[in-house]
This record gives sequence, C-alpha cells and structure tokens, in this order.
Amino acid sequence: MFGRLLFAYGLSLLLLTADGCSAPPDFSRRPATGVTATASPTPHAPIKYESPILGKLVAAAVERTNHQVEYDPSYFKIDYPNGDVPAGKGVCTDEVIRSFRAVGVDLQQEVHEDMRDSFPLYPRKFGLTKTDPNIDHRRVPNLMTFFERKARVLPLSGDAADYAPGDVLTWDLGAGLTHIGIMVDVPSATPGRFLIMHNIGAGPRLEDVLFSWKLTGHYRYTGPPPAAPPPNNSRPIATPRRSPGAQASRPALSAPEA
Repeated sequence: MFGRLLFAYGLSLLLLTADGCSAPPDFSRRPATGVTATASPTPHAPIKYESPILGKLVAAAVERTNHQVEYDPSYFKIDYPNGDVPAGKGVCTDEVIRSFRAVGVDLQQEVHEDMRDSFPLYPRKFGLTKTDPNIDHRRVPNLMTFFERKARVLPLSGDAADYAPGDVLTWDLGAGLTHIGIMVDVPSATPGRFLIMHNIGAGPRLEDVLFSWKLTGHYRYTGPPPAAPPPNNSRPIATPRRSPGAQASRPALSAPEA
C-alpha cells in the first residue's frame, strides 16, 4: 500500500513539473548543438527596435548570463504576483520570465489571469483542473498559448533574417521535450545570425542555436496594453441659451451721489 502511494506521489510531481522546460540529462553536460558564441562576431548595424521595451528586454536577457543557475525543474511554491523560484535554480522558462520581469512585465500574473479567464484554451496535458500560479507560467506549452493569444505571432522560416533581437522562440527538442529562449543583439560568428539567451541545462548562456532544433514558435511581446483611462462621468455645465433677438439684461446703474 505504501509503495503505491509513493509511486502516485512521484507521478503527481512528474506531471506538475513536466514541460516546465524539459531537457534530457545529456544537455546539462554539453553545449547545445549549433555554433557557440565566438571571439570574432560579425559586426552589425545598430538595431532599431519597434518598441524601447524590446531593447530593454534584450539587455535584461544578456544580463541573465551573469548569474549562476542550477538546472532544476522542481515544483516550488512561490509568491504571487512577482513570484520567483530560488535565484540559483530554474529552467529555460525561468530565464525568460526573469528577463521580462526586469522590464516590468510579470508573466506569472499575466499567464495566470489569462488561464483563469480562458482555461479550456490552454493545454490539458498536465492533468490539472484549475490554474496554479506556482507552475503554470513555467511551462513552455502554456507560454506558447499565452503568446499566441497576446503577443505578435511571427512566421517560422529557415532564414535568419526573419528573426530579430527581442524575439521569443520555442523549440521541439524531440521525445516530447520543449525549450524556449530570447534572441539578443550579440551577433554570431555565422554572418547574419544573432545569439540566443537560453538555459538548456548549464545555466543561462548565449549560444547560436536558432536552427539547432525544430522551431515551434516565434513571438514578439512588449507587455499588456496600457490600461484604459477611467470613464469621465462628470457632466459639462450647461450654459443658458438665449432666444434669437433677445438682449442680455444689464444691471441698473445707481445714481451718482450728490
């Protein structure tokens, strides 16, 4: 009996953490396939971002590579909103979440609220019957659904020129494993390509992995639209209207004192 309970508990944890950003064990011991950052990147013209938020997002993503992060897909109970797993732990989704949070976009809250309002539209593969703000935003399929609903969805192609710094990208690693990262403004040694900030097992890194796996999503997101201003319920002061030809009355002049 105890053995069955222990197995059920382990299975429930697996379902909770599955697809948070899954990577096979060997990924944590070797660089991602693809060309890694080199000492002689190809120069590029200054990037013109369609939104200043994208430039800040890129800077935040690059900054993430200064942190030591142990790859850990465990389920954590975290604060809400603006909750995060322990700073020294995380998976690929956590690096994307942290980068967006650095520019004032809380994907935890945004994904939770959208899932709460549109739960049937999100993947049901995790066995959940309601939202869970501790883990929902840490799953690549959920982030893909959110971005497909709220972000600018861009085409997938085999041409590196179709991708720009600030773009969020997702991949299928095979065997049911998924991955996510952010393209940054650091050029690759391969002409015409930029590096990706991602964590596939060895912590946040900048690597040329755009076409290393099957691309499944290409998004550009700058956060929720500005809140609409509150309605103006005040009524304008009515001005009395004179009938045509009427003359305004003038106050009577007092007689001068003798």
